[in-house]
This record gives sequence, structure tokens and C-alpha cells, in this order.
Amino acid sequence: MHARPAAAALALCAILAGGAAAADPSQTARSRIETQGGCADCDLAGLSLRGLAAAGADLRGVTLREADLKGADFTGADLAGADLRRAEMEKATLPEARLAGAKLRGADLEKAAMQAADFTGADLRRADLADVAAARASFAGADMRGAFLRRAELAEANLAGARMTEADLERATLIGADLRRAEMQDADLDRAEAAGADLRGADLTGVRLSSAALRGADLRGAELRGALLRRTDLRGADLSGAGGLSQRQLDEACGDAGTRLPPGLVAPACF
Repeated sequence: MHARPAAAALALCAILAGGAAAADPSQTARSRIETQGGCADCDLAGLSLRGLAAAGADLRGVTLREADLKGADFTGADLAGADLRRAEMEKATLPEARLAGAKLRGADLEKAAMQAADFTGADLRRADLADVAAARASFAGADMRGAFLRRAELAEANLAGARMTEADLERATLIGADLRRAEMQDADLDRAEAAGADLRGADLTGVRLSSAALRGADLRGAELRGALLRRTDLRGADLSGAGGLSQRQLDEACGDAGTRLPPGLVAPACF
């Protein structure tokens, strides 16, 4: 990450605020970020920065609200606490970027690459994360209520304690993901692939899991009241101590000898 004098950053902010009327704010910002490595705390709201080369840049606390960042490269960049609400970030590149505490409500991140990125505690409410590549990324404690995550690649991602009420995770890949204590009430996980996922203590009240694969998943202590388990694959899954689970729900699912259930409940065999 490149260091840069605080005075220079303040000067740029003055330019973007109108200090140099003849300058194109978007070009000025692009030049500063790409040549000097950052613009922490600057106000770049609404600017057109499509394809920005900001790998490793220091953009902590920057305001990029409603900015056009399609295809931008933020590999390894520090965007902690940044304001990216409603930003256009389709196909942006964010592997190993730091966005802890960032504001991304309503942002469009469709098809973005964000492997091993850090979104800890970020606000991703109603964000579009369809088709993202986010294996090993951390969303621990993030607010993802109503987020759109269809076909998202979240293998081994950390979603512990994430708030995901009414999130759409249809066909998402959650193999080996950490979803302990996640709040997923009324979320859609139809056809999701969650083999080996850790869902201990997760709230899955009313969640849709039709044709989802939960082979070998750990659901001890999870709440499954009203969950739809039609054709859900529970082979080798551990649901001992799960709450709200009924025989009627399990009659629509399937398991095997390795499936562990609360006393008195059984799951039909998978064929």
C-alpha cells in the first residue's frame, strides 16, 4: 500500500469540491489514485471511475456513493469504512481487499471477484452479489438482509453471525462455509450446495431449502421451525439438538444412516 502526504490528499479534496473549476473531477481522482496510491477520506461521490486501477490503494473512509466503478481493480486495496452505497461495481476485482465496516447498501457487485476479501461488519443490505466469486471471503457480522446472492460462490466463506434475513441464496455454493449463529430467517437457499457447512446455532426459521445439498453439514442447535425441506439432501448431516424440526418436514427430505436427528425423528433414505 502506498503512502501519500496528508496535504496532497486535502488538496485533491479541495479540487473535487470545486477548487479547480477547469479540472475534470473524475480524471483528477483517477490520476491521484492510480499514480499516488490512494485518496483516503476524499469525497468522490457520483464520479465515473470505470476500470479504475486501484490495486493496493489506500481508500479508507472514502466516499464513493453512487460512483461508477464497473470493472475497477481494488485487489488488496483498503476500503475500510468506505461509503459505497448504490455504487455500480459490476465485475469489479476485489481479492484480498479490506472493506470492514464499509457501507454497501444497494451496491451492485454482480459478477465481482472478491476471493478472501474482508467484509467484516459491512452493511450489504439489498446489495446485488449475484454470481460473485467470494470463496474464503469474510462476511462475519455483516448486515446482508435482503441481499441478492444467487449463484454466489461462497465456499469456505466466513458468514458467522451475519444477518441474512430474506436474502436470496438460490443455487449459491456454501461448501464448508462458516454460518454459525447466522440469522437467515425466510432466506431462499433452494438448490444451494452447502456440503460440510457449519450451521450450528443458525436461525433458519422459514428458510427455503428445496433440493439443497446439506451433506455432512453441522446443524446442531439450529432453529428450523417452518423450514421447507422438500428433497433436501441430509446425508451425513448432524441435526441433533435442532429446534422446531418436525417429522412432517423430514418426510419431504432424505438422509442416510449417518444422519443424526433429534430423538423420535427419522429421515427417509435418499435414492
